[in-house]
This record gives sequence, structure tokens and C-alpha cells, in this order.
Amino acid sequence: MNVEKIHETDKERYAIYVDGVLVSAAEYKKGDGVISFNHTFTNPKYRGQGWAGQVVDMAIADVEENDIGKVVPMCWYVAEWFKKHPEKEGLLQEPLN
Repeated sequence: MNVEKIHETDKERYAIYVDGVLVSAAEYKKGDGVISFNHTFTNPKYRGQGWAGQVVDMAIADVEENDIGKVVPMCWYVAEWFKKHPEKEGLLQEPLN
């Protein structure tokens, strides 16, 4: 199994491909010092295997490592990810409720 994790800047998403098939992606929009994650999805054939968590892990690591900006979790999955990773709260534009 060939797993490829890519930041597709032209499509404004972080993506994971398995054997050339898109299995999961976290889509975003960038603004003045912020990056808003507005949609996370996993190909139905690959759901329940942890791909969404991996793509969000990759995305947030890239945001942090490259000082891309503060995160606005418009997508429920990304918001839940931050609730499970309180050590990353400093990356948020505003604290979660």
C-alpha cells in the first residue's frame, strides 16, 4: 500500500492518497493571518480507519511548523480534533467553547 500525504496548495487542501486514490482531505481558506478549515472528508470506502485524523494531524503540524497563522475550525471535525488536543489550543484564533 502506497500512502502519499500532500499539501495541495492549488486546491487549498491537505490530502492523503492511498495507491493513487484520494482517501481523505482537509480543505481550507486563508485570510489575514488565519487559516479556516471549512471541510474535512473521507472517501466512504475508507471511513473508520483513522484517515481524517491523520490528515488533520498533518495539516495542523504544517500550520504550526510554518507559522501559517491562527486556526479557525469552521469544520466540526477540526473543532473536535482541537478538543482532543488541548496542547494545541494556542494555535486557535479563539478558544473553543
